Order: sequence, then structure tokens, then C-alpha cells
Amino acid sequence: MMKMIKITTLTVLALFLMQACSGIKYADKAPLEFQDIDYGFSVEYLKGDPTIAYIDEGKGDKTILLVHGLASNAGFWRYNIKELSKNNRVIAVDLPGYGKSDKGDYPYGMDYYAGQIKQFIEKLSLENVTLVGHSMGGQIGITLALNYPNVIDELILAAPAGIEKFDRGAGDWLANALTMEGTIKATEPQVRANLTMNFYRWDSSKWDWMVEERVRMAKADDMKEFSYAVHQSIKAMIAEPTTDFLSELRLPVTIIYGKQDGLIPNRYLNPGFAADVFKFGQEQIPNSRLIELDKTGHMLMIESPDVFNKAVLSAL
Repeated sequence: MMKMIKITTLTVLALFLMQACSGIKYADKAPLEFQDIDYGFSVEYLKGDPTIAYIDEGKGDKTILLVHGLASNAGFWRYNIKELSKNNRVIAVDLPGYGKSDKGDYPYGMDYYAGQIKQFIEKLSLENVTLVGHSMGGQIGITLALNYPNVIDELILAAPAGIEKFDRGAGDWLANALTMEGTIKATEPQVRANLTMNFYRWDSSKWDWMVEERVRMAKADDMKEFSYAVHQSIKAMIAEPTTDFLSELRLPVTIIYGKQDGLIPNRYLNPGFAADVFKFGQEQIPNSRLIELDKTGHMLMIESPDVFNKAVLSAL
């Protein structure tokens, strides 16, 4: 009996240590409502249906419009806004369904988001607009430029979706592989592991705020609506491809990517190198150039902000 008690005690201790080592820090913290997320900048609201939240900093002849990627928000540009806004007006939006913007039964998709960005630009009377889109935000930017050629002057694609090509079967599998329930119930170690894949070299001391934000958001009142927006967005990225239309872009385009991007190309469906995907994109787009950031993953604007900011400003 004594031996069994010792074994049980050791087992419990081992499980506790495993849990501690896996990084359980935020699971027991209070819920974080989307409206309470700290972006590091004040937030304004463009009233409408939906109402769109946005950060608006700096002044200048040019407007840099920052559009975030899948499952993120305007706060993911926190390392870029200060530098980019020294001589420019910089606006970072929360797409409908994300961050502090309205969520609900909207027809989330690339065409829908492109239309929302067009209306946003027009309602704020923005001029000389350069759109910087990260990941899914890049595909939205491509869609905007194709659908409404005269709305923006220039396009900067940061590790963009919309260039990598998926065959129909693979795309359908990807669109259905993730579920809303899985997103909502992801454990803290799973959240950290998923975020780590976005970086060449993850640094918890710098970026653990993303883990805390995501873990605590899972308890928020509108987490289900956010998860719905994410999963509709994934389906739309597959269902509304832009790969075959890149040659139709008629504005200056700069593609910036991390050499060690672990998300593009998809490691399961299209194993290969990011450089091959984005070189293909640069070859397809008539007036374009390519900038590679070494020792950088998919979250290039967070992992290598100084180099990324210089690349954006050089494109302007």
C-alpha cells in the first residue's frame, strides 16, 4: 500500500510539473472581453452596420492602411504604428467579426471584406492610400485592388495569402479541417504551440501577451461570434482564390516575407519553401518587387519590426 501511495504521489507530482512546464499561466485568469483588449493605442469607431473599430495615428500626405490577418486584430501592428506614423497617417482596422468591431451574421468573405475596406476609405475620405495586408489581409488587399482598381494607390503584401495555390480537394480538406468548437476549446499549450509556428524563434518574454489574450478571449461573451468569423474567413480564402488573377493587378505591389515562414506554403498540402511561393507571386504581378527578411517567420511585422518597418517605408 505504501509503495502504491508513493507511486500515486509521484504521478501527481509529474503531472503537475508537466502542466507547469507546458506553460499554464492564464487559464485561470478572468475572461478578457474583446472591447477590453489593450492595443497600446486609442481606438476610434466608424459607426455603421457593421461598426468598425480602428487605430488612427500620425499625419502626412500618405495614408498607410494596415489590415490584419486571420484570427488577429489591429493590436498586432503595435510594433509598427509608432515608426510608420512619424511622417504618415497610419490607420489599423479591426475587420468585421474581429477585435473590437461588430460581430454577427455577416457574409464574411474576401469580396465582403474588400467592400468593407472600400467603404471605410470612402467614408473617412482617405487619399493616397497604401494598403499593407498581412496574411489573410494580403488576400483581402489583392481582392480590393482587383475589384476596385482606383481605391488604393499601392499594395504592400506581408506574408500574404492568396498567392499559394491549392487544388480543389486540398482546399476543401483545409476548409473543413478546423472547427469552431476546436478554436473555442483550444488549451493554453495548444494556443502557445499554434502561435509558436508563426515565428522563426519564439520569445515568450516578448510575445506571451498573444497567448494571454487568446486564452482569456476564449471566455469572452462574443467568442462564439469571433470563432464563426474566423472559420467563415478560412472557407472564403479557399473559395475566393486570387492566385490566377495576380497578373491583372495594375498598381505597384511590394511583397515582404519571412524566409523561415512556417505557414506559407502549407506544410501538409504544399510542402516547400516560402521563397518559391512569393517568387512565383512576384513573377505574376507586373509592377512588383520582392523583399525577403532572414531569420523571420510568418509574423514578420512582430518578429522583425525594425526591418519590416524599413521595408514598408522604402516601398513608399
